[in-house]
Amino acid sequence: MAAEKPAPVRVLYCGVCGLPAEYCEFGPDFERCKPWLRAHAPGVYPDDLIASSSSGGSGDKDVDKVGDRLQGVGISDGSTSAAGDASSSKPEEVKRLPGGKVKKKEKQEVVIEKIVRNKRKCVTVVKGLELFGVKLSDASKKLGKKFATGASVVKGPTEKEQIDVQGDISYDIVEFITDTWPDVPESAIFFIEDGRKVPAA
Repeated sequence: MAAEKPAPVRVLYCGVCGLPAEYCEFGPDFERCKPWLRAHAPGVYPDDLIASSSSGGSGDKDVDKVGDRLQGVGISDGSTSAAGDASSSKPEEVKRLPGGKVKKKEKQEVVIEKIVRNKRKCVTVVKGLELFGVKLSDASKKLGKKFATGASVVKGPTEKEQIDVQGDISYDIVEFITDTWPDVPESAIFFIEDGRKVPAA
């Protein structure tokens, strides 16, 4: 007696945004999806959420009220702390990307990493100087002159520009960076050692 194979699930995709109908409210433009949802997926959302705007001026107000109620809903464990209140009162700066995705603001920090090639040659990689307003081409010239070595600006694996300096200068470079560019505090400089981020200060 063979086990019965389960039937594949039929998913209804929105004709406007391309998301499954259940996820339209989280998409980039729920307002444009509402007429399509009323026509093709009437049972997915409550009627008051996708109420027709043609039912007079009060229809839009009702939808706005429901939207405000949904925005105000949150999950909490019942404990209120001063730290939690402080973090919730100051929202993080976010940048909207196409498709409604959110891009968080990058932390201002300089990361210094030593990479060993061929068992004896070292390259010191400096990332994040541009976040402090430092021009990377000028910085690589100054680093090359100071340490009498080759320094160049290259694109890293994350497609962000970084400075590669030949040789192991990782511990001498912290003092040089803080002296040359006073905008970079020593508390914002980190080393990567054994895959962990360690503060330089």
